[in-house]
Amino acid sequence: MNKRDASMTGKTSATKSDAAKSDAAKSDPENPKIDPTDASNRIKDPDEWTTGEEPMTGAQASYLKTLSEQAKSPEAFEADLDKAEASKRIDALRKETGKA
Repeated sequence: MNKRDASMTGKTSATKSDAAKSDAAKSDPENPKIDPTDASNRIKDPDEWTTGEEPMTGAQASYLKTLSEQAKSPEAFEADLDKAEASKRIDALRKETGKA
């Protein structure tokens, strides 16, 4: 089977070099996926977000509205919140409703 046939059928063959690359990535001390000192992908406080002052996203607005209704706290939803404040309110409401 050639490469074209393999791609048409969805079948691929792993080689020893593919496995070696995978093993090397797992043991590479500079691989950010496994570096325990790399904090770039850690959960950050919303106050530290570089985009925290932008208006909340549509997804945040929808989820916040739903959670505020479930928690019977309609005052928790405000349409003009920024991303950071919306995130904080979502976290608080998730804890309040037992969804955290």
